[in-house]
Amino acid sequence: MKLTDEIQDSINAILRIPVPDERKKFLEPFVSYIKNKIELQDKIYLNFICTHNSRRSQFSQIWADTASIYYNIPIESFSGGVEITELNEQVLISLKNCGFFIEREKIYNSGHEIFMFPKLQSLRMFSKLYNDPINPKDKFAAIMTCSHADKNCPIISGAEIRIPIMYDDPKLFDNTPEKVSKYYECCLQIASEMFYLFSQVKILINE
Repeated sequence: MKLTDEIQDSINAILRIPVPDERKKFLEPFVSYIKNKIELQDKIYLNFICTHNSRRSQFSQIWADTASIYYNIPIESFSGGVEITELNEQVLISLKNCGFFIEREKIYNSGHEIFMFPKLQSLRMFSKLYNDPINPKDKFAAIMTCSHADKNCPIISGAEIRIPIMYDDPKLFDNTPEKVSKYYECCLQIASEMFYLFSQVKILINE
């Protein structure tokens, strides 16, 4: 399958974004986890968790899925929170600006289909709890994308590992002139780190 030209253009730009050394160090346990699961020939379930499952965990889910496809590393990505709100509108705008096709459902918080391939593969994204029925029940990695959820949810039932990869919350800029740029900045940071992460896994499994 071929990614849309618009997403491929975004990926080309994302691959040129440098990942700081301190963030690379932070991502090492995540890289090791995926590499080890591949060596064991286990299925890989990644559940990205933040407080409201509205912003950072959603960005992480879609970009992890996209990067895994790009590098041909089989995973299944999920996301959830400790509270239910709704998928933030500015998140959708940022993803659309990166080339994703978004099919909206008008019922409150019912979900949005986010397409990476023209009418072929999509993720249904909406705000939900981390243990929502559509998410894995066990043998998954709980990837904590915000400090609030990490502190307030000390036990993630069913998780075989817990990996913090904290991101700053773009919500802090919701009522400022920087809102659009800060959401897009968060989107690109997460994208660049997901692509770095899976590129490292690819290198390690091919050694």
